[in-house]
Amino acid sequence: MSRESRRLAAILLIVFPTVIFGGFSVLSMLITNADGYTDNPLRQDLWRAGHAHAGVLLILSLVILRYIDEAQLSERAKALTRVSAPIAAILLPVAFFLSVLPEDASAPNAIVYLAYLGGLILIAGLLTLGVGLFKASR
Repeated sequence: MSRESRRLAAILLIVFPTVIFGGFSVLSMLITNADGYTDNPLRQDLWRAGHAHAGVLLILSLVILRYIDEAQLSERAKALTRVSAPIAAILLPVAFFLSVLPEDASAPNAIVYLAYLGGLILIAGLLTLGVGLFKASR
């Protein structure tokens, strides 16, 4: 594993406990109905989705780091691919959490469109890595 990949893996592992803390927070709000959490199904669903996406995308980020250095890509393409999943792991949860921040939100606000941006960045990174690995396997 390259130095860059190892450094990013270390950062991701250090950041990961924040997702665990978020899980405890969502569970606590569910049990105590803090801030009217269970009174707003849309908010509840999007916050759960935000938390789930954060965890899954951080794990995917670590998986990508295992393969990025084996791909036949330029150093710039490797660098961009290396950060695609962590960027998505930020943008998607931010979109889900902040688009329904008010307790009485009945529809997501425009911040929800960050989820689409995060998804596009993730798709670009995954396709780039897939092509790079395919080229390296020839």
